Amino acid sequence: MRTDQGYFEEEKLGKSYDVKLIRRLYPFTKTYWKWLLCSVLLMLIITVFDLSLPYITKIAIDRYIVPGIETLSSDNNKERFYHVDISKKENREIVNKYKNLFNVNGKTALISYDILRQLDKKDIHILRKDDLNGVSILALILIIVVVMNFFINFIHVIIMEYTGQMIMHDLRLELFSHIQSLSISFYSRNPVGRLLTRVTNDVQNMHEMFTSVINFGFKDIFLLIGITIVLISTDFKLALFTFTVIPFVVLAALYFSKVARGAFRILRVKMAEINTMFSETIGGIKVIQLFRQEESNYQKFKKLNHENYVAGIKQIHVFAVFMPVIELLGAVSLAIVIMYGGGNVISEKFTLGSLVVFISYMKMFFRPLRDIAEKYNIMQNALASAERIFLILDNKDKLQQPLSSPEVNEIKKIKEFEFDDVSFSYFPGEYVLKNISFKVNAGETIAVVGPTGSGKTTLINLIVRFYDTVSGSVLINGSNIKNFHTSDIRSKMALVMQDPFLFSETIRDNVLHGNSNYSEKNLDQILINSNCKQFVERLPDASDTVLSEGGSSLSSGERQLISIARAFAGNPDLIILDEATSYIDTETEIKIQEVLEKLMVNRTSIIIAHRLSTVKNADRIIVLNKGEIIETGSYSELMGKEGFFYKLNLIQG
Repeated sequence: MRTDQGYFEEEKLGKSYDVKLIRRLYPFTKTYWKWLLCSVLLMLIITVFDLSLPYITKIAIDRYIVPGIETLSSDNNKERFYHVDISKKENREIVNKYKNLFNVNGKTALISYDILRQLDKKDIHILRKDDLNGVSILALILIIVVVMNFFINFIHVIIMEYTGQMIMHDLRLELFSHIQSLSISFYSRNPVGRLLTRVTNDVQNMHEMFTSVINFGFKDIFLLIGITIVLISTDFKLALFTFTVIPFVVLAALYFSKVARGAFRILRVKMAEINTMFSETIGGIKVIQLFRQEESNYQKFKKLNHENYVAGIKQIHVFAVFMPVIELLGAVSLAIVIMYGGGNVISEKFTLGSLVVFISYMKMFFRPLRDIAEKYNIMQNALASAERIFLILDNKDKLQQPLSSPEVNEIKKIKEFEFDDVSFSYFPGEYVLKNISFKVNAGETIAVVGPTGSGKTTLINLIVRFYDTVSGSVLINGSNIKNFHTSDIRSKMALVMQDPFLFSETIRDNVLHGNSNYSEKNLDQILINSNCKQFVERLPDASDTVLSEGGSSLSSGERQLISIARAFAGNPDLIILDEATSYIDTETEIKIQEVLEKLMVNRTSIIIAHRLSTVKNADRIIVLNKGEIIETGSYSELMGKEGFFYKLNLIQG
């Protein structure tokens, strides 16, 4: 049987539609819209605080540090004067002390800034006492704004992280639940490493988008709008000059984001391939070491890792060029401000505070532009992951279930099981089973034998409905198996495989699978019936002993006995034994055969056998070869015919 479970590169995606992907992510955010709204409101407050800091500086400069009025001197040169309130006694005394230096006009005395510097420092301190107090108050306000900004930022980050984690929690659960619901054929085409990447790395990338992009995206937009309004209101002409570089910033962002998207896509694929190969290496480490393939496997991984490195370097190159370009454009804009604004300050058309605040806002203006470009690239990375996630969520490779209605049959007990002219192929035209027909009545024991590749395991896959037939029907109690829910079908069956899989849980959980209907006494009886009681009691915590991955700490025989105990716990109508003793030594095989005989009492049984000696007591034996039934009958009847079954017996000797 070919299932394409090997390592292979993922398919390449075509053009994706970002808006469509974002729209598809919306249902995962809808539950937390209140938290998101709260986050946006907090971000609006944070933006107001950020915008207020440079403006507080402007007020400090224009009102207190370099205050005054402008007037024309006798030689028509503009000169800045400091005005003094002489209604205050201490100010009036200083004015009287320097009568020749002040120009008294009512309750105000004017003095040139150049002359003011010549006064005694103590007198200057007295004259500018109000300015110093004003600067101190503004400095205190500045500190209060920064502290409040810190605490609001803290609350905002906590809210966004909580929201992002919950959205990813729901997305990961949705993805996990969907993957579990897909048919076995899906797993045949998708390596474990690839699926692991989807549930871990790709979901984490989505978390970064929801926390980082949404977290700061609104802030950057609010900042841009706020800064634009302030700059235009401060000096419309200078603002237009500085905005001339924005089209170049937008073009650069669009170009580099397009290149970055391709790099992120390659990285996602390479990471999935690395996880796939690493998973296969761990799973097949015994084979690798046994056949001394460490060096060969290392070279394959080295090549794959280098491809991932190249993709990462390409992504770094994008940012290495993009960020300096943005910095260059920002420097050009700042140069325009200094050249034009500085000239206006010199010509007294512009206050020094206005120039300082303009420079501060221009630096702030390019920070959100740069951040938006970075967040856009983060979003591209996340959307590249979203493409992969939705490829899985869009996968409809599921077994069709009947609609929930009164017409849907419920299996109370399996009275008969039938294959009616069944054919099946994993790949079109390559039939594994051809025109299979047989019936099994309640209480019968049927054995299916045949050489390797004859279709025995495929027969089991159709019985438990891991796959659906290509043609013909599988019937339970005369009704097509498709008329029943798969959960209902499988609840009436137990499959004991040749290589049983045990979970990294306690023996109790592996046997009962969390079924709370069983008491401790019931569990003991199940362990006794399955011959597990003796070796389970030797374990450190008996039935509460946690097994290692795959139950590797137990022997093959012990693992098989626990899988049989699991079958006992299910109390099935139909028992399917898939070469259950093929990996077991003769002594253990005898013990397992005794347990299986107990399990099969009063139950319908289908035995897939490799050792023909184990099927002597079967009511009927079906012989498969190349996907077809070539003989059927009891053991003595088939041996008497001296046909294919007889020859198989001779070969096994």
